[in-house]
Amino acid sequence: MYAYKFVQTQLGSLFQESTYRKTIEEYAKQGWRLVQVLPIVYNGRGNQQTMKSFLRDYYHNNQ
Repeated sequence: MYAYKFVQTQLGSLFQESTYRKTIEEYAKQGWRLVQVLPIVYNGRGNQQTMKSFLRDYYHNNQ
């Protein structure tokens, strides 16, 4: 059995720092593995700004 976690991260922009790499690395240290990344917010030019990361871990690691 698996546990899933859904984490929202930022790709960054001129005024906002990117958080996706740091977020994924932090969860990987805890045993979570990246399954998929989906863009959820676009700016006015059609560029991705925010994405949702889907992470997976075994249940026994979460207890």
